[in-house]
Amino acid sequence: MQVLAVAGPSDSGKTTLVERLVERLREHGRVATVKHLRTDPAVDTEGKDTARHRAAGADVTYGITDDAGWFATGRELTLAETLDDLAPEYDYALVEGYSSVDLPTVALGGRDHAGETVVSAPEADAVDVDSLVERVEDLEPYESLGSLVAEVERSPDARYAGAIATFTGRVRRQEDAGDPPTEYLEFEKYEGVAAERMADIRDDLEDREGVHEVRMHHRTGVVESGEDIVFVVVLAGHRREAFRTVEDGIDRLKDEVPLFKKEVTVEEEFWRHERPE
Repeated sequence: MQVLAVAGPSDSGKTTLVERLVERLREHGRVATVKHLRTDPAVDTEGKDTARHRAAGADVTYGITDDAGWFATGRELTLAETLDDLAPEYDYALVEGYSSVDLPTVALGGRDHAGETVVSAPEADAVDVDSLVERVEDLEPYESLGSLVAEVERSPDARYAGAIATFTGRVRRQEDAGDPPTEYLEFEKYEGVAAERMADIRDDLEDREGVHEVRMHHRTGVVESGEDIVFVVVLAGHRREAFRTVEDGIDRLKDEVPLFKKEVTVEEEFWRHERPE
């Protein structure tokens, strides 16, 4: 799933830009939108931003309040949980109003934001939507465990598989009792090199007898304490080769893929490769 955030002050035309993007992207696939809500609106209120998202053609729209409430149900739901839920079923997700999240972002009106800047413009009308749609297609996809499992289940070889094994790595709050709590990790990678090495590992693992599909994904940027970092998914004929391949996959990913990790605790921050074990 391709994810793009739109950030800017209230008069910069964020919702107008989201509407235009929905209308274009729905020509290529299923589109979801997520709106950061400052107040609790009535469901389907005409003229409200969430209603405008749906009127533009969004297949589904989530409105999430500051206290992580999804207004349609009252269910507690964070942005990360929302994107994880959407990833298996949707091709695009447009996120409006979250300037503090580490996502590829269209920055309107000079608004500061945490993610990578895809386009910067004074207002929505100044954005070339055709060019922006092309940029969206080139973004690194947002993956979740669910989206990777769904992908291997669509394999032509799925009829020969009796097992799907998965591994999920997450940010541990503390190494041991008494250690300073970790606030977040930040990951950087060599562009191109990391993806190429991961593809080589995947090819090697898929060449094994009884292994049909392998998918691996490692998040980059800031990953908060308690959030997922890395996934390995294996579709295999039997459980033994599935479990063995998952274990070898995560070990090789950690040993061979050039990823650099900064750890930020309540007391300090440091790059892990600069500190001996």
